[in-house]
Amino acid sequence: MKSSIDHLIPGSTEHRARVQALRTVALMELVKGVLVLAAAISLYWVDASDAAGAFLNYLHISPDRHFAHLLLRLADRLSNVKLWQLTLGACIYSGLRFAEAFGLWRARAWAEWIALVSGAIYLPYEIARLAHRVTLLHVAIFLVNLAIVAFMFYLRIYVPRKEGPVPADRGVN
Repeated sequence: MKSSIDHLIPGSTEHRARVQALRTVALMELVKGVLVLAAAISLYWVDASDAAGAFLNYLHISPDRHFAHLLLRLADRLSNVKLWQLTLGACIYSGLRFAEAFGLWRARAWAEWIALVSGAIYLPYEIARLAHRVTLLHVAIFLVNLAIVAFMFYLRIYVPRKEGPVPADRGVN
C-alpha cells in the first residue's frame, strides 16, 4: 500500500508540508498514549479515592456536586482486579496509539487509515458532548479531531481519487 507522500517530489513544499502535518498528528497520538498509560499505571501508587479528590479539588468542583459524588463512588469501587483490567485496557489503547504514531511519523498508509477510522469513531461522541454542553475544551477537542479526520480523509480518499489509477510501469527504472 503506497503512502500518501510517495508520489510527491522529496523536498518540495507540498512534500514537506504533508510530512510535517503527519508528524504533528503522530506526536499528538504519542502524547495521548503516554498520558493514558501513565494515568492507568499511576493508580497503583496512588489511592483512587485520593486521586479523585485531588482531581476535583484541582478543577474547583465542589464535593457536593453530583459529578463529584459519582467520581468518588467509582473510585471507591475500584478493586485490584478492576485496576488490572483498567491497566490492560490502557496498555492496549496506548499500544495502538504508539503504533499509529510510529506509522504516521514514517508516513505509512496503514497508519493514516488507523488515524482516519479511530478519529472518526470519536466524532459522534464529541458531537453529543457539544449538544449536551458547549465548553471551550469540548470545542477545541472536536475541532482538532475533525481537522485530523479531514486531513486523513484527504490523504487516503480524496488524493488517490483525484490522481486516478497509478500506471503499472510507474516507478520502474
